[in-house]
Amino acid sequence: MSEQKVIVLKPKREDFEAIYFSGNQGSLFFSSNTRGKTVTTIVVGLILGILFCFKSDLSKEKFGILYFVSFLFLLCAVYLSLGINKVSKWKKQVRQYLTKLENCNIYEITFDNNFFTVNIDNEKETSEWKDFQYFDSNEKYITLEGKYNYMFPKKSMSEKDYSTLKQVLKKNIEQ
Repeated sequence: MSEQKVIVLKPKREDFEAIYFSGNQGSLFFSSNTRGKTVTTIVVGLILGILFCFKSDLSKEKFGILYFVSFLFLLCAVYLSLGINKVSKWKKQVRQYLTKLENCNIYEITFDNNFFTVNIDNEKETSEWKDFQYFDSNEKYITLEGKYNYMFPKKSMSEKDYSTLKQVLKKNIEQ
C-alpha cells in the first residue's frame, strides 16, 4: 500500500450518540465511573439514617459510631460529586465534538504506509502509525487510541471502507 487511500465519512450525530452514550455512559449517577460511588453513598446514607433513628438508644461510649458514619457519608458524597463532575465534563466535551461533526462539510480519513490523517473541515490531525498503541473493532465501530483518540461508527462509511480500515489498522498497529 504505497499509494494514499482516502475514506470519506458521512457522520450522523445519532450514530455517534448511540455509541458514546450506550449502557448508561452518559448517566451522572449510574455511569461506569459513578455507579459504585452512588451505591456506596446510598448504603452509607441508609446506615446513617438508621443510626439517627436509634440515636437515643446509643450509649455515650457508642455515640462515636454516629460521628464516624457521618464522616464516611460525607467522604462518599465528596467522591460521588467528583465522579459526577468528571462525567459532566466528559458529556460536555462529547456534545461539543458531536456539534462540530454535525456541522462539518468534510470528514475524511487518509492513510498510507507511514501516516494516518483525520481531516474535519480542513483541520487535519496527522499521526505516524507508531503513535498508535491500540485499536479495537466490533460490529458497530472502530476505536483507535494513541497520540489522538478516534471512534469511527460503521454506519458512517461504506461496508468496503469499514473492512479496508479494519485491515489496515490490524496490519499497522502492533497490539
